[in-house]
Formats: sequence, structure tokens, C-alpha cells
Amino acid sequence: MIWGELMKNLAIIPARSGSKGLPDKNIKLLNNKPLMAYTIEVALKSKKYEQVVVSTDSEKYAKIAKKYGAHIPYIRSENLSNDTASTWDVVRDVLTYYKNKNIFYDTVSLLQPTSPFRKHQDIINAYNDFVEKDADTIISVCEQTQSPLWCNTLPSDKSLTNFISKDVLNLPRQKLPTYYRLNGAIYIVKSNYIMNNFDIYNKNSYAYIMSKRNSIDIDDIEDFRYAEFLLNNTN
Repeated sequence: MIWGELMKNLAIIPARSGSKGLPDKNIKLLNNKPLMAYTIEVALKSKKYEQVVVSTDSEKYAKIAKKYGAHIPYIRSENLSNDTASTWDVVRDVLTYYKNKNIFYDTVSLLQPTSPFRKHQDIINAYNDFVEKDADTIISVCEQTQSPLWCNTLPSDKSLTNFISKDVLNLPRQKLPTYYRLNGAIYIVKSNYIMNNFDIYNKNSYAYIMSKRNSIDIDDIEDFRYAEFLLNNTN
């Protein structure tokens, strides 16, 4: 296999219909556009993928996804659409579907539909890092706003005794180390690797750092309203 531009790349956008925290979250209109459409559009705009697939258990979702240019190879089975189903099992299921049709992809990107601020350039940059490092996985992260060094659990009486380490207590915020969190926006993985491994955080896994704004992830109605605010108040 020639590593780089001649690779065949597949994008998978998982969009099941059973969201409980925010019903029909993946097709909820965000500034008059279904949430998952933002991810479909940037995946297509990146021009990195032979196929941009939406994996869904809903004919309604499938129809909307097709309208925005995604491919729906099949409707996802019920056992891969419940709360206990792993997203990576969904990825493996799609890769297996294509393998059974003698269609093979060198890489697969998991692009969550709940990251509407992810840019097509983020995908391009992450993919370039993936190729340059010959990585098994590239996973997007962003800087953590609040340092975990200022966090702790509380006992039942809510005592703050030893809540913060003395080594940290007198340090200004600027002197604290920078922490990063997974933002769920981009996962790029070698197809052979994900078909045979369950640990995507290995010694050949690398981070792609995204901006805080591009990393906004919509989980509930407050996140959704914040996204609406940003879209309506940013040039």
C-alpha cells in the first residue's frame, strides 16, 4: 500500500435516532440546518474521502442525510442502535459490509455529528498528521478550560481539607501545566487496525489539537442553545 494520497479513505458519521438527552438531536435544526448536515458538509468539503457514510437506524434520518450528500449503504440493525452499542462496533460493521462487497478502505474516519463547528481544514490537518506520522490513530483534542488540578471529589460533609494539593495551591493559573481533553470531533484510524484491535490509544496514537470553538460538542439543550448563539453572533 502506498501511504498518502493514494489511500482509500472512508468517513463514517454515526447518527442513531434514539437520543434521550435531546430527542432527535442529530436532525434537530441548528440555524435551519439539521445538526448532522454540518458534519456531512465538512467531510465532503475536505475532499479526503471516497465515501462519506451516515450510519443510522432511521429511514427518516437516512433521507435527510442523502439530501446533504451522504451515502447510506444500509439501515443499521437494532442491536447496533441501543444505548449499549459501541460506536466502534458500528464502524467495524460498516467496514465488514464493504469488505463483503470486495470494497476495501485503507483508513476510516469517525466523525461525530454533534461537532458542528469542526472545520474541513481540521479534517485535512488531522489527516496530514496521520500520514506524516504513519499513525495507527489520530484523535482530536482541545485544551481543557479548567485545570483538573483545581478539582477533587468531596466527602459527605463537604469538607475542603486537602481539596487542592499544596504544590498547586499557591501557583497562579498561568503556571499550571496545560491539560487536554478528547473532544469527539475527529478519529482517523487504519482500517486493518480497528478491525483487529480495541485499544485506539496505543504508542502509535497521536493527538490533533483543535481550537476550543471548533471543539464544541452538543450533548444537551444548553449546548444546543450555545451553538445557536455563536452562529448568530459571530462574523
